[in-house]
Parts: sequence; C-alpha cells; structure tokens
Amino acid sequence: MSPGKPAARKTKKRAGTAGAGKRGARSAAAKAPAVLVPDGATGGARGARGADRREAILAAALDEFAERGFEAARLDDVAKRAGIAKGTIYLYFRDKETLFQELLRAMLTPIIGGFESLGQTDIPTKKLAEHMRDVFVHEVFETRRKDVIRLMIAEGRRFPKLAEFYYREVLSRIFEALRAILKRGAARGEVPEQLVEFPQLMAAPGLVAIIWTGLFGDIAPLDVRRMMQAHIDILFAPRS
Repeated sequence: MSPGKPAARKTKKRAGTAGAGKRGARSAAAKAPAVLVPDGATGGARGARGADRREAILAAALDEFAERGFEAARLDDVAKRAGIAKGTIYLYFRDKETLFQELLRAMLTPIIGGFESLGQTDIPTKKLAEHMRDVFVHEVFETRRKDVIRLMIAEGRRFPKLAEFYYREVLSRIFEALRAILKRGAARGEVPEQLVEFPQLMAAPGLVAIIWTGLFGDIAPLDVRRMMQAHIDILFAPRS
C-alpha cells in the first residue's frame, strides 16, 4: 500500500462530512417557517418585485371581479391571470374580501385625495364643479375605475360589508369634501342651500353615466362631459 492512499481516504471523508453539513442546512431551511416581510420593508430588487407582484394581483383581480362578479370570482382564477401560485396571493391579501377592499382603495384613493384637496380650495363653486367634471371624465369614466364603481353598484346590495367599506372609504369622504365646497357656495349665493344637505345631487350625473353606458352604451352612446356640463349649468343658473 502506498503512503498516499490513507491521506486520500481521509480527504474524502472530510469532503463527505462537509456535504452532509450542506444537506443538513438545506433541510433545516426547508423546514423553517416562512417569514412574511411587508412590501417596502425590503430594499432593492426584492422590494420592487414584491410591489410589482402585488400590482399584478390587483390587476388580475379587477379583470376577474369585473367579468364574474364578487361571488363567482375565485382566487384560483385570479392567480392564473396574474401568473402566480394561488398561495402567493395570501402573502399579500388575507382573503377574497380583503383583496376586493384593497382593489377599491388602490383604484379610488388617488381620486378621493384630489376631491379632498378641492374641498380646501376657496374659488367660485362653479369653477370647482367644472374641474370635478373633468377629473371624473378623464380619471374615472375613461379608465378602469368606472368598472370598479360599476361592480360596487352591482354587488353592494348582496354584500353589505363591501357596501359599508365603500361608503366609509370612498363616498363619505367625497361627500364631506363636497359639503365644504357647497357650504361656501351657498353662503355666497352661488348654489341653493338644498345642495349642502344633499351633495348626492352633484354626483348624480356621474352615476347616471356609469349605469347608462354599462346598459345602453352600444345602443345610445352618451356624451358624458356635455351631460355633466348641462347639469352644472342648471345648478348654477341665476335664480330670481
């Protein structure tokens, strides 16, 4: 037996021990519970991937809810649309209801913030109304946001919790901003006092536009901007 052979066996044994250590580490990592890190808490590419994935889930959810409605929509199908495993959804959203609520919040919060800013702006009420008309036409009616509102109209009666969430997170904030605007306008004699009590009258043409185009848009297209301007002209017409 040559002197080099025992050394070779010894080296092989050490390599085998090291390999077993690596296999043990991988096994331990596989058994360790996953830790969910909220989006934004990680840096760099990992945080960006998490944000992109969340956006992909929301976009897929909008398509699924708009096509099937809230009750018939399945998280399995949302995951397929987003190109992810179903379990990935639960890293971002607790359940289907939470996903729907976050979709409403993500789509509509920027618009609500704009309305709330207008509520603090002291310019002629008609000018504010015309600005809100343009925001609605360009940022709601001409975008997928109208699908979210249409979906809420269709599903709110059957799912009271969703309706309550929509009222609390969207409508109540819009109406509060409108009341502030209309109260100043009424004090200057620009609008009738009744509008302060019923700001829903200001928002009515937008609701009509969404319902009408959903039902009759292909039969009798509606010029939404002109209709809303006609409504503004009627509201702000000189009063004797």
